[in-house]
Amino acid sequence: MKKLLTLTAATAMIFSSLLFSACSDAQKTNTAGTSAASSASQSAATSDSAEFNPYATDNIYDVGDKMFEKRRGVDYGTVLKDVTYYSATAGDNKQCNILLPAGFDESQTYPVMYVFHGFSGSHSDQIDTDSYLTLLYGNMLSEGLAVPQIIVNVDMYTDRQADKESKTPEELRYSYDKAIDDVAVDLMPFIEEKYPVKTGRENTAVAGMSEGGAKALCTGFKWLDKFGYIAGFAPDTGVIPTEYHKGTFWNTPVLQEFPQPTAENTPYYVYMAVGSEDPWNIDCTMYYHQVLDEMDVKNQTDYVEGYEHDYIFWRQCFYNYLTKTFR
Repeated sequence: MKKLLTLTAATAMIFSSLLFSACSDAQKTNTAGTSAASSASQSAATSDSAEFNPYATDNIYDVGDKMFEKRRGVDYGTVLKDVTYYSATAGDNKQCNILLPAGFDESQTYPVMYVFHGFSGSHSDQIDTDSYLTLLYGNMLSEGLAVPQIIVNVDMYTDRQADKESKTPEELRYSYDKAIDDVAVDLMPFIEEKYPVKTGRENTAVAGMSEGGAKALCTGFKWLDKFGYIAGFAPDTGVIPTEYHKGTFWNTPVLQEFPQPTAENTPYYVYMAVGSEDPWNIDCTMYYHQVLDEMDVKNQTDYVEGYEHDYIFWRQCFYNYLTKTFR
């Protein structure tokens, strides 16, 4: 049974001091985790309601492998691959993959989730034929655990496509930063014009893992008027100034601080999570949580025993996020 700690401002301060001394063993000692709830109780807690509160229930991290496997008789929707749009931010065409949900009806409108991949990934990492998010979402939808929505897998590379293969890791990092504006300025209008999506921040989510988690936080908070749901799974440094990875391109912040939400643009749900065996991003995830708590920005941040920095963890995080968006 995986254990988690949903953090408060006080526990974040403890984590922060421990992490500055690079003492991961002490972290584990100070993590008094609670047992994860069963999938059945999570399902009951996330029934659709006008009064649904995504913060009212703990997230769970012991979702069984069957939820991520292809099942006979389940409709996994339609994956549209390599959909091309023009990005003024990139000065070139870009591509994305789009998942239309099972039972898709062009006469209906759907909320939309934008998903960022990790470093050196692509727009096919999460949404593709039989990819883990495609299968997870299809299974959840068939069991009534998620809301019908369109999911867009973003390509974070935002420069001339002909130059992509020659980019250094540092150059890629800064190209990925441009995706923050590309999504809001170029991709969202394209999706809203071509597909039957609901508009408004109450109908728009963003998520990502690792470097994509950092970009999801940057995108959601820079464009609070456009995104009502924001999630970063083990996000990298580089969102706001931190002490971590100083002297490297990973540390260069996109934002000088998290914008302070107003009554009109406070996110409906902010979710972060990191595994206890993550080799890179425990400290910065905890720091982002601490800063948001100090700003009185509500967030659900989980430190989860036993998980590393990989898709095994990402898919658990997506399960939780999908149960809580657009309710």
